[in-house]
Amino acid sequence: MSFSPPFGAEGGLYRRLTSACATHWQAYAWHPFVQRLSDGSLPLAAFQRYLIQDYLFLIHFARAKALAVFKAESIQAMQDKAAAIQAILAETSMHLRYCESWGIPQAEVLATPESAETVSYTRYVIDRGLAGDILDLEVALAPCTVGYAEVALRILADPRRKAVDNPYQSWIDTYVDPAYQAMASAAAARIDALGVSHGGEARFATLSATFAEAARLEARFWQQGLDAI
Repeated sequence: MSFSPPFGAEGGLYRRLTSACATHWQAYAWHPFVQRLSDGSLPLAAFQRYLIQDYLFLIHFARAKALAVFKAESIQAMQDKAAAIQAILAETSMHLRYCESWGIPQAEVLATPESAETVSYTRYVIDRGLAGDILDLEVALAPCTVGYAEVALRILADPRRKAVDNPYQSWIDTYVDPAYQAMASAAAARIDALGVSHGGEARFATLSATFAEAARLEARFWQQGLDAI
């Protein structure tokens, strides 16, 4: 499906990354899992497995944001990241309730170990942050923070979308919500700004490799749901 994302500035680092990694990005942002969310045909077992692992992912996402506080380039950035940590930690409680609405008891979620896909993705992001600076970390996080907003917009633009009585509409609504879209837009703009202040042009090959690998690992995160069928 042809799609022109609204995130990032023309010629900015974020759009350059998505363009340079177009194959990996398309495989992630329009993965068969996403397509089946869109047309409502995704089997329940696939969605349930995804939901459980997504809860476990959130825990490490909070840790990555904590690392971003340490790596942040300014007091304002530190404050923004600290607020993001609080929001993610609050989201874990909401996520557990959402899992229960899909027939997954809290005890089951908490007792489930991380999958290999969850481990590989979350540790990769944290590793890039530990090894590099704030730009390396933000680029590794972007396929999640900005990518989900694009995924939701792609679903809305999908001519095969099941717009009425789609069982996954609540999930779609979460990421088309204006507040989430604004957060994603700000994250892309931040990458553009860090690209200027932190030598993104000279580091583009390394940053592009990070972005491509994070997108590939995101695609594997979707795929584990389909593998549960």
